[in-house]
Amino acid sequence: MEDSFRLTGRVLYLCDDPALIDAQLAGLALTRADAGPLRDNVSTDEITPVTVMLTYDERLAEFPYVGFKAGERRPIGNHAVRKGGFQVTVAGKRYGKGSSRESAPLAELSAGIQLIVAESFERIYQQNCDNIGILTTTDFSILDRLLAGESIPVDAFLAGRDALTQQIIRSGGLLNYSKSAQWPGDEERRAARAAREPGSEPRTLVEKILERHMHPAMASASRGEGVFVAADWRFSHDYFTGMCAHLMHRAFGKPATLVAPEHIVAFQDHLVLAGQSIPHVRDGLLPGVANLTRGHTDFSRDYPVRSHGALPGEPGSEGICHSLMTERYALPGQVVAGTDSHTPHSGALGCLAFGAGATEIANSWVTGYVRCKVPDTLRIEVSGKLRPGVTAKDIVLHLLKMEAIRSGSAIGLVFEYGGSAVRALSIDERATLTNMIAELGGFTGIVEPDEKTVAFLNDRRGVDFVLEPWMKSDAGAVYRDVIRIDANRLEPMLARPGDPGNGVAASELDSEVAVNLAYGGSCTAGKRADFDFYHEVLQWGLARGLRVADGTRLFLQFGTQDVRRYCEERGYLPTFEQAGVELVMPGCGSCANCGPGQSSSENDLTISAINRNFPGRSGPGNVWLASPYTVAASALAGRIMSFDALQAVHA
Repeated sequence: MEDSFRLTGRVLYLCDDPALIDAQLAGLALTRADAGPLRDNVSTDEITPVTVMLTYDERLAEFPYVGFKAGERRPIGNHAVRKGGFQVTVAGKRYGKGSSRESAPLAELSAGIQLIVAESFERIYQQNCDNIGILTTTDFSILDRLLAGESIPVDAFLAGRDALTQQIIRSGGLLNYSKSAQWPGDEERRAARAAREPGSEPRTLVEKILERHMHPAMASASRGEGVFVAADWRFSHDYFTGMCAHLMHRAFGKPATLVAPEHIVAFQDHLVLAGQSIPHVRDGLLPGVANLTRGHTDFSRDYPVRSHGALPGEPGSEGICHSLMTERYALPGQVVAGTDSHTPHSGALGCLAFGAGATEIANSWVTGYVRCKVPDTLRIEVSGKLRPGVTAKDIVLHLLKMEAIRSGSAIGLVFEYGGSAVRALSIDERATLTNMIAELGGFTGIVEPDEKTVAFLNDRRGVDFVLEPWMKSDAGAVYRDVIRIDANRLEPMLARPGDPGNGVAASELDSEVAVNLAYGGSCTAGKRADFDFYHEVLQWGLARGLRVADGTRLFLQFGTQDVRRYCEERGYLPTFEQAGVELVMPGCGSCANCGPGQSSSENDLTISAINRNFPGRSGPGNVWLASPYTVAASALAGRIMSFDALQAVHA
């Protein structure tokens, strides 16, 4: 990388006013004051919508910000950024939130963006920028200096970054760094782990896991320092396997030598329902889907990795990646890294699971190591008892509406869930808590393993797991903060369209909200416990003569084939059929705007149990988030309604 950065192009302010976006695209140079309020929470769904992520190279230059919403419009069209000669993007808080897709910064870089200035960044997005060579800063004085014509030393962009990240940025990216670094083999890693003495200070569970997996050259590390840790499991899915392989081969040659390929898993899940997806069929995107699928299947064929593919003879897959990681692979105390921001799902088992970009995963395939920072931990203490009809999803939506979370102060933290209400939750429900760390902005989520964890592993996987004494946080462990929630006071929650942080209690809606689509499924809400909830509501409704309301469609999608078999064994399917449910096979589906349950019109209104409702996430319509109970109850009512409210109406 060059030793300094000079402004040779234009600055694009991602502001709230669509007219000012239009003016910039037309050639007007704004000042920071002219731009007015900057958009917060610009998500990777807006930078590169799911439907344009069908290539994994420099052709992404056509698409940055085509999903960006200002006011009620999406003013930035294809090729606009590159044609406009923009070099710097400026935005507000929590820039790059949402998916871990490296397509977003790669699209920006390919279109000419070399620097992002924002009030704060999401962890994975910023790390992806570091890995591919985009500079980032939260120091707006640097922007002022650039506009004044000053050449800024690269050192100015390293302020506040840990030593390892600084080396990676100076190297021009992660893979350049890795080619000159020393990476231990299996024997050396095992010997280092056996010889490592545990620290004497009280530590959190995540700190203990990191300590046991740290690169041998990194004997210890303080909070905030960058480290490489040996990953027990590394996985990718069909959106990114091809990109990971492309980056790996470009850096290390083909064929590359993989470390422990039996602990690399390739999942075909995100695109398996594209043939039933409105935009993919309508807009001629299926050839692009086939291109991504080829990249995925070629890697799975060429290397001796584990693979979970599409169903033979029908649309769907064996299961969603992080759901299957929890059902089949992850164990307490392990490290799991994957190409999806919802990888923390497996943290419900007491392991360290986190999302990483394509460059990170490509690097982990050939080194066995993945990069992270030693994080601070936020303790979420949920005491008391959840009342009937209140679920883990309601806990998360309650957290998301808190100002401490909305302001971004929890970005990059571990969310350690505990308390009597959490201990009472099933592993499936705990997985909802850890899964939605992506929306909370954290690094990962974790629940201390206990007898329920042991029973889950035995019942679901036939694993006779024995908890070790170290697998818990120590008394006296240091937390950044503690958030205390009284479970007894929680009620069914919603998130208004546009952002998962737009939380409101269902009881506080001041007017009726009619819905024509209801969706229950995805990794967040396609587990066994979630289907227990759907069935409970629908069985109750049938007993009172209720079915899915006229004018409303209810889609229920299994997260894995294991969940489908569970529903068959429990006799749930006849209830679903009688209630008017449309069942969908496993896959990311409408949650990734790629399958049944997505909206087709801006006039559509969906109540959904998925994890995020950013603009365009599940189609052009508006999406409200809710728990499985509320989704099913709303489908019966034809309007947004919690289960307890529906019960009161039909008492």
